[in-house]
Amino acid sequence: MKNEKLIHALGNCINHCNYCADACLDEENVKMMVNCIRTDRVCAEVCSTLNQLLATNFRDVKDLVSYCAKVCETCAEECGNHEAQHCKDCAEACRKCAAECRAYAA
Repeated sequence: MKNEKLIHALGNCINHCNYCADACLDEENVKMMVNCIRTDRVCAEVCSTLNQLLATNFRDVKDLVSYCAKVCETCAEECGNHEAQHCKDCAEACRKCAAECRAYAA
């Protein structure tokens, strides 16, 4: 199945983004984490939409896959600005997901 690795990466990214956003809400200076939380939520939503389409074997997803890669890269960059471990873990999951998206779209 061509999209199996991508589906796995998307699920991992969704989980890390949701966890990161929730953990950011518990940070001492939550106002400093607002952009991270928003970016996490958007990334999780885009990945979830793509994941659902891939699971139905919908074929016309190349543009969405490319967009998802960009969103994941943006989220990785934002999370990479923070020292919290949940942000570092999220950034790594987003980078891996972006790479899988690029490989799938190629």
